[in-house]
Amino acid sequence: MFTIKRKINFFDCDPAGIIFYSRIFEFCHSAYEHMISSFELKENYWMNDDYVVPIIHSESEYVKPIKFGDEISVNVQVSQLKHSSFELTYVIKREKDLCCHAKTVHVFVDKKSWKKKEMFEDLTEGLKLHKS
Repeated sequence: MFTIKRKINFFDCDPAGIIFYSRIFEFCHSAYEHMISSFELKENYWMNDDYVVPIIHSESEYVKPIKFGDEISVNVQVSQLKHSSFELTYVIKREKDLCCHAKTVHVFVDKKSWKKKEMFEDLTEGLKLHKS
């Protein structure tokens, strides 16, 4: 499992003072980016000529409100790992309270043909470190 912490800003919230629902995916994506960066890959995962890694599915369930000023932790783990795709599961907590959980599915595709492509070994090994 990989964890980042974040304090909720006023601009993260809607007029009711709770986070705007789509911000959860920004928090999750930030945790995902930090996790990938921790792998110290040989090539640039985010900007390269050979492949892209789009999200093909996302979902979330909101359990308790997250409000301005709250400090949250976003835990991300690899819940499924295949040859050309992986699924990430996120648990967002305020202290010990579960506030939200989310999931994203990412597929590794060739940038030119847009067909599935096998993930490179460095990435697979890094993802395995955070497999549930």
